[in-house]
Amino acid sequence: MSFERRREVADAIEVDEVGIEYGIHGEYRLRSAYQPIFAPQGRFLQPVAVEALIEPHRAGRPVAPQVFFDSVAGPDRLFVETMCRVLHLRNYRNIGVDGLDLFFNYNPLINDHRGRALAEIRLMTRHLGDLGLSPVMLVCEITEQAADDALLTRLVREFRRHGIRIAIDDFGTGHSTEQRVGMLSPDIVKIDGTWFGDFCRHAAAERFFRPLVSTLHDRGARVLVEGIENATHLRVALDGGADLLQGYYLARPALAGTVFEEEPLHTDILLGRDGKVIPLFG
Repeated sequence: MSFERRREVADAIEVDEVGIEYGIHGEYRLRSAYQPIFAPQGRFLQPVAVEALIEPHRAGRPVAPQVFFDSVAGPDRLFVETMCRVLHLRNYRNIGVDGLDLFFNYNPLINDHRGRALAEIRLMTRHLGDLGLSPVMLVCEITEQAADDALLTRLVREFRRHGIRIAIDDFGTGHSTEQRVGMLSPDIVKIDGTWFGDFCRHAAAERFFRPLVSTLHDRGARVLVEGIENATHLRVALDGGADLLQGYYLARPALAGTVFEEEPLHTDILLGRDGKVIPLFG
């Protein structure tokens, strides 16, 4: 990324009255939101990470992210995506909790130029210490879409060279396959929430999910199940041996500066919200 382009990104970011940074693009204000990610620990779910998300606002009201991104002109998409990542890094300190890993999204079809990608990764990592972050705390979620294997391999190699871990997003959809997991050797595989929700409707979901998780573990990847929306989803994920969990049933995204709930969640309570506690262990 050129010096001029970096200046444009910086100039598009402002700070509100309480120190939260936000971006401006056209009629939109872009604010960082963070959704907790949990790890099972005994009979509890412990928050260990957050996924950074953009919450667009127009005329003072939140707008669906897809509405905003659909309005962004093609030539501006790289600029907007870069600005969103910069916002998430700068606002991390406003979560108010130390030691949480930070997941962020990266679209290879937008960042498809090797020199440009290299420059952006260097820009991201240069001042992490000043922001309370280190590269090992960052997890790049690569949304594969229709990107070719050579492009994905190159991007993964560049992120790893700078100490940033890799997650393959949307596993279970068309482009995320076990073959690509084997090729890219990600640190984390994120199970697509919509696919997982449909999968959980089958009576034998638990029986078939565990072998999938085991296969991904054998390839050296931890498994994150997103889209946990009810007790059934949680039960299938836990029984299947998932390492990380994310979804509205556990915690919704919260804007930077919102009080972050650090207390672990009790699995028996979560699984018993339908009036019946479902034992998990013996």
